[in-house]
Amino acid sequence: MSAIIIAVLVLATASSGAFFKPGAWYQQLRRPSWTPPNWAFPVVWSILYIAIGISGWLVWQTAGAGIIMALWLLQLILNGAWSWLFFGRHRMDLAFIDVCLLLLTILAYIAFASMVLPLAALLFVPYAVWVATAAALNHAVWRLNPD
Repeated sequence: MSAIIIAVLVLATASSGAFFKPGAWYQQLRRPSWTPPNWAFPVVWSILYIAIGISGWLVWQTAGAGIIMALWLLQLILNGAWSWLFFGRHRMDLAFIDVCLLLLTILAYIAFASMVLPLAALLFVPYAVWVATAAALNHAVWRLNPD
């Protein structure tokens, strides 16, 4: 049953990207030359969401409820909020704050999970790298497109 609940939570978070799509607003924004191609986002996020789900399930099976699972849930909330803030509300400033908090939460999760289950922490490392890249991209787009 825990695997189903975790899968539903991850799918709900992933669906925020379907509800709040880049669209015409994002396409007209100036972006840095190092912006990944559009096709990379769904591919990378699909892989990351699978890793997020597996990591959460492993921690749940090993440690149950506690600080690690609280961090896991918090990162899902922050993850889903970013699409709403950036694409839905067009608030690049608030989205940047959100993505920075997301990165800090991911790093805290990695630190705590590594003490209990190193594999669960390792599954979050690519996620941390991608979110750090997303934070840099968010900041660059925000600076290139001042209000």
